[in-house]
Amino acid sequence: MVYLLIPAAGSGRRMGSNRNKLLLPLLGQPLLAWTLQAAERSLQIRWIGIIGQPHDWADFKEIVATLKLSKPVQFIQGGSTRQESVYCGLQGLPAEAKQVLIHDGARCLATPDLFDRCAIALNDCMGLIAAVPVKDTIKVVESETQIITSTPDRRYLWAAQTPQGFDVAQLRHCHEEGMRQGWEVTDDAALFERCHLSVKIICGEETNLKVTTPVDLAIAEYILRQRQAQE
Repeated sequence: MVYLLIPAAGSGRRMGSNRNKLLLPLLGQPLLAWTLQAAERSLQIRWIGIIGQPHDWADFKEIVATLKLSKPVQFIQGGSTRQESVYCGLQGLPAEAKQVLIHDGARCLATPDLFDRCAIALNDCMGLIAAVPVKDTIKVVESETQIITSTPDRRYLWAAQTPQGFDVAQLRHCHEEGMRQGWEVTDDAALFERCHLSVKIICGEETNLKVTTPVDLAIAEYILRQRQAQE
């Protein structure tokens, strides 16, 4: 059984909103509600920590109360960056937590099966991430001239998703080393990598998109309608 941390301090700026994007509606429910319902249905998650800022607590608590979740939910104040927020989340875990999944609240289409597969795989490794193979050809571009400098072989490229799972003690150590070294990373796997620790790939889900723009929201609505039609 694993513990789940959900970084939930996302800005709605690229959505054209002045509020936390996880509070935006998707088929009549806030984005965060869809993430929480998948976590509730996971057989491997036993506890949920929502990392955010106090000005969102009232809205988050209302969502949790409406869903009537059976699993305990803890609200944890985050920092000024995602990296700082996850470290705050690690400090807020129950003392008995040995394994943790970290899942961005904006990836509201992740399924209970994906949570479960990641949690089970964590029994055989110290770190893992959900990811999918890259389909597009990727170009490395020099920022000032906009000239292509290289074309990586996409056979070796994977698009990182969440959940990402780790041994709690190891991840705390990596975060603390990152603070000492001044590393700035965009996901927790990068901290593991910089500490020369192995991170395993678990096949993610093509539908596990990160809702960032209005187009993403429209795609998410389509995917959910398709799922509901198949139930």
